Order: sequence, then structure tokens, then C-alpha cells
Amino acid sequence: MHAMPMTKTQLGGSRDSSPEFVDVLVVGMGFAGMYILYCLRERGLTARAFEAGGDVGGTWYWNRYPGCRVDVDSVQYSYNFSEELTREWQWTEKFASQPELLRYAIHVADRFDLRRDAKFDTRVISAEFDEETNFWTLRTDKGDVASAPYCIMAIGSLSTPYKPPFLGIEDFRGEWYHTGAWPHEEVDFSGKRVGIIGTGSTGIQAIPVVAAEAEHLTVFQRTPQYTTPARNRPMAPGEQRQFNAHRTEWHDEVRSTFSAMTGFPMPTRTIHEDTPEERRTYLEKRWEEGGMPQAMLAAYKDVRVEVEANTAVADFVRDKIRDIVKDPDVAGRLCPPKDLPIGSKRPPIDTDYYETFNRDNVALVDIKRAPIERVTAGGIKTANAEYELDAIIFATGFDAMTGSLLAIDIRTSHGASLKDAWSDGPDTYLGLMVAGLPNLFMINGPGSPSVKANMIITIEHHADWILDLIDHLAAEDFNRVEATERAQTDWVEHAREVAEATLMPVADSWYVGANVPGKKRVYMPYFGGFDRYRKLCDEIAADGYRGFVLSRAETTDTASSAAAE
Repeated sequence: MHAMPMTKTQLGGSRDSSPEFVDVLVVGMGFAGMYILYCLRERGLTARAFEAGGDVGGTWYWNRYPGCRVDVDSVQYSYNFSEELTREWQWTEKFASQPELLRYAIHVADRFDLRRDAKFDTRVISAEFDEETNFWTLRTDKGDVASAPYCIMAIGSLSTPYKPPFLGIEDFRGEWYHTGAWPHEEVDFSGKRVGIIGTGSTGIQAIPVVAAEAEHLTVFQRTPQYTTPARNRPMAPGEQRQFNAHRTEWHDEVRSTFSAMTGFPMPTRTIHEDTPEERRTYLEKRWEEGGMPQAMLAAYKDVRVEVEANTAVADFVRDKIRDIVKDPDVAGRLCPPKDLPIGSKRPPIDTDYYETFNRDNVALVDIKRAPIERVTAGGIKTANAEYELDAIIFATGFDAMTGSLLAIDIRTSHGASLKDAWSDGPDTYLGLMVAGLPNLFMINGPGSPSVKANMIITIEHHADWILDLIDHLAAEDFNRVEATERAQTDWVEHAREVAEATLMPVADSWYVGANVPGKKRVYMPYFGGFDRYRKLCDEIAADGYRGFVLSRAETTDTASSAAAE
């Protein structure tokens, strides 16, 4: 049973005028926002979405830096709601590049006419829940005002770029760029001295491509990273058709996997069950196969949880770095330290990353040993040298998982706010709701598998679960849902215990917010696995949405009449 749709008022949009009333408000038009609009329309519900970018695509709209591509097999990083869409779209590479991913998003938006319910180049600045009317009201930087009983934040986990406050950036005579807000026009680095700050997954993708074009590339590295070869390749003729022929079976299988993707079966033995020779042979095979990050992390059952097993796999990768990089000093600086477990930072895959440091036009600078002091008119000054540059690339990542939500003033008319609720770290129930903020949902929020899984699968799961809950509310003549404090506290504690039973929270990574000064250190993703998380969500729904309070809020006459207009 579906909620009774409201009639839209002023659908063309209001600028500093009366609100537009719809059934559901959506913030963001990336892959999550698009899927939600599709599902709402299928249910006969009205919606209004707002998107800060100029078109659909989310991550793939903003991140246009050289070398940007997905690290999940393209055929798995695809929507599953339409057989026609699945049949008509053909991926060209095993790991699709940003331009192709954006074309896919645009194709989906065109195919299902999703833009008509969205406004672009429009940033939401506030969201307020009126306890008397039971409506959320969004206000934008363009003067739009829109209200609905329900609001879904589909903003994305990695959508607020973080640029460290380096002194002197305004003095720099050259051009500077952030990978998370890359220009739409082509950037030409030929004949230029380029500096790139950051060697996380973004830097690892960009560095080989920029190095092949620039006159000289200086890589400023704070913490070296483990990365494994992607082994990207063109899709073979008929390969996608063969995958799609078994897509239903794959979809059933993927729902029972740790990371919502298939390709590397979950390990069945510990590292101690193999001799050192067997272990080396097996890890060599995984390295040569390459592909998704599980190539090394899922080699053995104990890699994520036991220091000795993790160290053995990490040592294997360090040996690979020394084999690939010709200069022993450079190889040593590219090797992650012994106290950094493999997998505790986002595990990237790469194309010729380590090989790039064999090029004559590439230099590696250790900014942990000699930190950056300032940007100068002519380049970058560290504690012991100055580097002349024509362009600087900040590959410094994002204020992950919480930054985009906290950039919006989210509050209720009774004074509760998201900023206050998260003053000591992001507390959620299932990564879906925050106690004290009724009828407000998040897609892939902190406390959900989110960035530790295939985001398309988790997006579809979250959206389906949330909309099933809204259907249930309508069927039972309820109009308000809120997570309880007790359920939220219990979930946060469970997520903490799951993470701390592993080696994953050890590193100063963006998973714990360590890349943003002053951010509370909390391991934000749920690390119990998508399979376990999905089963818990199913059990909670089957138990009458345990941990949520479902109620009928008596609203004012003003709200009722406005909704009926």
C-alpha cells in the first residue's frame, strides 16, 4: 500500500514565495537521488529534489580529475531496477572511467525523465522540521522553499572536498585545482611543472595520468598507501551479455556478500593454514588477477583482524613495491610503515602507480618528514626546500560521510539540531535516521556499510527500505517515524564493537575523520558486512520496525489545508 499523493503546488518552483508542497523532499541527484525519484514516481508520490551541481551524476559530476574511474566492476556498478536499462546500456571497460559513468547517469535521467522533479545549480542551506505541522521545509541559496512530511538526504558520502588551509594559496601565480571540484573544461598540463598533494585513492589514480602529460610532476606524500593493480581492460565481446543473462542469480548472491560485490569469494582458511611457500604462491596469483580491493584483503580470513596475518599480506605488497620501483630510496618511501595495517585506509586499485616513480620527470617528496609550510607565489615551500610549480593539484580528499550533512542547518522547531546531535561524533540508528529528527532519512549515512561496499547495491537497499517504511506508515495511518535514543545508542555501540574487533580503526584515515582537523575520531562506516547489515534491517522491519517510534502526529489545520492545495 502506498501513501496518498499530495497535489503539487507551484511546481515550477518558488523564489522567496509560498512553499511548494510535495510528498517527499530529496537532497542530491547522484545515483541515490535519481533512484529515489524513480521509486517515488512508481509509487504515485510527488517529489522535489535539489542538486548543487549542474546536472545528475553526483560523484561522477564533480570528480573529473585525470584518471578518475570506479573501483567496482562496471557491470556490478549498475542499477538493477530495470531490465530494459540493463539490456540497452553497454559498458566499454571493466572499470568504467568518469566520463562513461557520467554518460550512464545522464542516460538514466533521460531514459526515465527524472530531471522534471529536480532543480539543479541549487544548494540546500537549511532544513527545518515543524513539530506542529509535521512538515520538513527546505530552503536553498536560490530562494526556493519546499515542504513535505518526509525528507531524504541523498547527498553522498564523499561530496564535500577538504582543502587543508595552507598559507599563501592566494599568492600562487599558477593554477590550482581540487580533484573533488575539477573544472568541466579540459586541463592541459603539457609543458608544466605540476605538484600534487595527496596519495590516497584519488592521487593514486591521477598521478600516472598527470605524469605522462606534464613536463615534471612533484608528488607530495604524507602517508604512503598500499595499492594493488586494477588490471583494467576493455570489455570482451559478449561479456556483459553473459553477465546479464545471470543477473538475477548474481543479485541474489551479492546480497549475501560482505561488500555487496562478487568476484573474489570470501576466504575459507586462515593464513596459518598455508606454508610460507603456499602463501606466497597464492598471494602472487591474487596480485596478478588484480581487480577489486578484496584481491588482497580477502585473501585469508584473518587479514582484517589479526596483526600477524595482516603483516604477512602487507609485507608481500611492500616486497612488490621494492620489486617495481627501481630507486631503493624512493621504493622505501613508498612503502607504508609497519604500524599501518593494510586495509585500514581505503584500499585503492591502480594502473601503473608504482611504475610511475621510475619516470625521470617524477619526484617524490616526504611531507611527513618535512611538512609543507606554505604556498608561495612560485610553488610550495616545505620545511627544507622550495619547489617551483606552474600548477598545484589538491588530492586531499573529503570531509567524509558527515561534512555534507553538517553543511546544511538541519533542525526542528523545538530546537534539536543535527550539529548538536553530532557534536561528539555521528550517532545514527542503522545509518538511516538520527534520534530527535523525525521523518528525516539518510542514504549511506555514518553507521551503515556505505563506503565499505558497492554503493549502487547499498543505495538501492537503503532507498527500498526507507520507501517500504513510508508505505507502512501510510497503511497504518501513521505519519511520523523517529529512531529511539536507546536503539541509536545500542546501534552505535554495536558498530563500535564490530570495528574495534578488527584492525581497521587503527589508521589515521578519513574513515575515522582524521584527515579533518578537529573532527571527532569515530570509525564511521559499519564494518559488520553488507550481508549482516541487510539481515538486521530485514529483522527490524519484520519486528514492526523495532527501535523506531511510529505515530500519528495531529497536525494543525494550516498544514492540512496547505497539503491539500
